[in-house]
Amino acid sequence: MTDQPDSATRRAFMTAAGTAGVLGLAGCTSNPNSGGSGGGSGGSDGGSGQLSGDIDIAGSSTVFPLATAIAETFQEDHSEVDINVQSTGSGGGFANFFCAGETDFNNASRPIQPAEEEACADNDIVPVELTVATDALTVIVNNEADFIDSMTVEELRTLWSAEAQPETWSEVNSDWPDEEIELFGPSDASGTYDYFIEAVLGEEGPGHRQDYSATEQDRTIIQGVQGSQYAVGYLGFAYYSANTDAVKAVAIDDGDGPVEPSLETARTGEYTPLSRPLFTYPKRSALAEDHIAEFARYFVENTTNEELVAEDVGYVPLTDEQRAEQVETLEAAIEEANA
Repeated sequence: MTDQPDSATRRAFMTAAGTAGVLGLAGCTSNPNSGGSGGGSGGSDGGSGQLSGDIDIAGSSTVFPLATAIAETFQEDHSEVDINVQSTGSGGGFANFFCAGETDFNNASRPIQPAEEEACADNDIVPVELTVATDALTVIVNNEADFIDSMTVEELRTLWSAEAQPETWSEVNSDWPDEEIELFGPSDASGTYDYFIEAVLGEEGPGHRQDYSATEQDRTIIQGVQGSQYAVGYLGFAYYSANTDAVKAVAIDDGDGPVEPSLETARTGEYTPLSRPLFTYPKRSALAEDHIAEFARYFVENTTNEELVAEDVGYVPLTDEQRAEQVETLEAAIEEANA
């Protein structure tokens, strides 16, 4: 097994890994008990007390760094568990992997939608919703964009509205330059995209403009904004916090003055409307496998880990009370899976 990065470099490592969109965290030794992908085939302790088997995870690019960090530390004690984490977008993960029975977990940066629950039910898959952190969705601009440090929610809505579709910054705010806007953001397979519509554009609004550079790789958004003085984009806070020298975060004014995105403002609820919960969804039937149930427990246990969640990754950890609620939900699902 290759050397893993220490905590001082893990966040940069995971952000760079997100460019590829997939990270296999294989054990140090071969695993003769492993089966195929999805459903945790072959999971066992082989009578030795050592967990082994495969765990396949897809979904949100926002949750990807956290899931990767959790998987990495879990494998320090369980080297015969092979964990494959993919960054596919929340919706892409549900539609193409989780509800199709190909993965054991789906990460999501917004709650599962009714249509996705129906698709899962069609394949006898029961998703178990677990909240794992809070994110401060971050609007970023180029470091040389000295004309802007903050914007109102209304300006943000105008900027990304399918109805308004301004071509220049001055069309959004007359004090801003008459320069063409370049836009970078997540694709419509992303939970970040869905949440942005809900929180900023409104479910019944004109919709999200489509004349922008859409991607499921957050690093590509960073690079796009970094490369153009008049660019703007939005993405999860963890990716911004790993690239604070490359781009500038924009403070958001929701009526009480500009508030910068940070772990503290997301924790206190000041950063509105762009603070949001993050989720992982294990498949209930997969929790009957010992190695998958133990990984799910480990994930939930570490949701209050300040060093891992906040310092290494860049999200707000759960409170002890919130974690207790998730433990209760998970243990009930494990009991049902083994009934």
